[in-house]
Amino acid sequence: MKTTLLPQLQVFLVVARLKSFSAAARELSVSPAAVSQSVRQLEAQLRVVLFARTTRSMALTDAGRRLLEGAGPGLGQALASLTEVSAQPGEAVGQLKLTVPEVAVPFVITPVLPAFRARHPRVEVEVVAENRLVDIVAEGYDAGVRLHEAIERDMVQIRLSPAFRFVVVGAPSYLERHGTPQRPEDLLRHECFTIRMPSSGGLYAWELERGRRNWRVPVRGGVLTNDRALTLALVEQGLGLAYVFEPAVKEKLRTGRLVRVLEEYAPTVPGFFLYFPSRAQRSGPLRLFIDVAKELAVKTV
Repeated sequence: MKTTLLPQLQVFLVVARLKSFSAAARELSVSPAAVSQSVRQLEAQLRVVLFARTTRSMALTDAGRRLLEGAGPGLGQALASLTEVSAQPGEAVGQLKLTVPEVAVPFVITPVLPAFRARHPRVEVEVVAENRLVDIVAEGYDAGVRLHEAIERDMVQIRLSPAFRFVVVGAPSYLERHGTPQRPEDLLRHECFTIRMPSSGGLYAWELERGRRNWRVPVRGGVLTNDRALTLALVEQGLGLAYVFEPAVKEKLRTGRLVRVLEEYAPTVPGFFLYFPSRAQRSGPLRLFIDVAKELAVKTV
């Protein structure tokens, strides 16, 4: 590719990441017309269409996806390298973009970021808290945090927490009125808070285990929400049962505001892991973040 197209390629990558010409224009501090012109120039030079556009939406074409996956990480690393060489000796400079499930933020991000920023103040960190599965390469992330079983096999994985359990909890007031379930199938007769899966649109079935046997219980309830704080507030008020990340309710369990039920069926998962493609290990900011995360995050769950 001609070097004169480097600015157009940078614009393309921002548009692809944000999925919006206007949002890209705001981030780049240029006009939407300038963004459109840059993309048209790149398309003309490459003789392909990179975006399928209508008046209401836009999406990457197959050629656009291939360009994003092929050029995105390499260009990001090149720009980071140019920034790093302009830093003072021993000073880290650059950007780091992470995707993290909301439930993991207090345990593997909040304890790490203050120390990381104190040590490396010229590294700009962007944390996007989201509960969907993210293609970190295609969407321009340096790394992500997930449970072990949700990570693609070709990714490098770094442990951030010890193993922990998911447990079913309820308020004493709810259990007094409705009784305590003794077996997984008893949950079908209880009011349960669940979520809609963003990938399929179906309701999440609670996963329980005992020994070698596993259950996926299709619980139901009158309220569906992906807001963990709202769920816990309603459960505390005695409106139903919830399936939760145990460390997130440790204090509520200690004080008796919530009670574990079906504890002998609580599944244990390996923990949270930082994951990234192997080629991303060349990123200086990511290597530094890994060092701080390994030091601090594992102590928090």
